[in-house]
Amino acid sequence: MLLRRRAPGIEHRPATTMQGFEHLDSGCLAVLRWLNANEVDYVLVGAAAQAIRGHSTAAGPIAIVPAPYRRNFHRLADALWSAHARQRAPHAAAGEADTVPVKVTADKLGRGQRWSLRCGTHDLDIETVSVPEEGHPDSGPGYQELLYEATRFEPAEGITVEVASPEDIEHYSHRSRTGRAPQMRITRAAPIHHDVS
Repeated sequence: MLLRRRAPGIEHRPATTMQGFEHLDSGCLAVLRWLNANEVDYVLVGAAAQAIRGHSTAAGPIAIVPAPYRRNFHRLADALWSAHARQRAPHAAAGEADTVPVKVTADKLGRGQRWSLRCGTHDLDIETVSVPEEGHPDSGPGYQELLYEATRFEPAEGITVEVASPEDIEHYSHRSRTGRAPQMRITRAAPIHHDVS
């Protein structure tokens, strides 16, 4: 019988940050190290991506868009299992639990829904993108488009990460706040007719 390799958990050991990244939270670096140790392919979006790109006051969950292939979803699901991931409850009342148990599988990750999870003390949003249906607006850039525009950073010794472009970070930030992709609307003012009589 083959023994299944246990996925590495989130380790809270100090990281030697590179120059210019001293403002990064140690918890953020621990989560990035954990994702990399589990060999998850992803592009970083959201507050952590903003912080790596120099916005030292950016705060919020670490948000990723994982590569949309089955083996990657399996790696991510195994990593989430090892970190005892729980679904964050968006509107928990005072005194109620702010997380609920959830079983995240590779199949569920591949369905294109957004996941708001907590792994121990760390919040992680997984932004998966489904193919838009005909007549529905595009849900935004997918993994390949993000990766094409992304920049690789090494914020700490031994931690490298693909960070989305500022435009793509803003797209996912808007989608996280509003629940839908940003849309551009062009309106034209009605011409003003002057009565010359």
